[in-house]
Amino acid sequence: MTLVHLVRHADHDYVGRGLAGRMAVPLNEGGRAQAERLARRLSRERVTSVWASPLRRTVETAEPVARALGLPLQTDDALQEVEFGAWTGRSFAELEDDPDWRHWNASRSLHRPPGGESMTEVQARMVGFINRLAREGQGGPDGAHVLVGHADPIRAALAYYLGVPLDLFLRIEVSPASISVLALDSWGPRVLRVNGTLDDGSIAPAP
Repeated sequence: MTLVHLVRHADHDYVGRGLAGRMAVPLNEGGRAQAERLARRLSRERVTSVWASPLRRTVETAEPVARALGLPLQTDDALQEVEFGAWTGRSFAELEDDPDWRHWNASRSLHRPPGGESMTEVQARMVGFINRLAREGQGGPDGAHVLVGHADPIRAALAYYLGVPLDLFLRIEVSPASISVLALDSWGPRVLRVNGTLDDGSIAPAP
């Protein structure tokens, strides 16, 4: 059985305020503390590889985890944030009156950000990467992998394995520094955990 820990990057100053997209946004002080807590928690797990989106906030979250596990940190563009195109860097308040923004959030399967990518494309790259990792990754079929990425791509992957339509995927909460867990084996995929966090007590801290 292959285990996949889907970890959202820790907190930064755009969280809840706007679309950082693919900008090089660093973690804030609280986010750095979250990353260290994640590292202590994940050090208890049997993990054979650590991967991250190449963006700064995901790498800064993944580095303490890889260090705690004694594993190299690898990056892959398949774990990238959504390409938000012209919306990158805009606040949610600015986007509120944009009809394209409303259409995209009402029907993610049919719309895309101006100059950006669709959620169908995001889901395909995330699921493709996870399935390849289950077949070919370190540890073989019994590997266990930490993937540090972004909220919407993680939601898209969870929606696929849960059988949830993309148009409803915003019902899946993916908080900063949260851990969701997949298991993949010959019986098919199972979702073992969604949005477990150290902050709300749904994941026990390391002793």
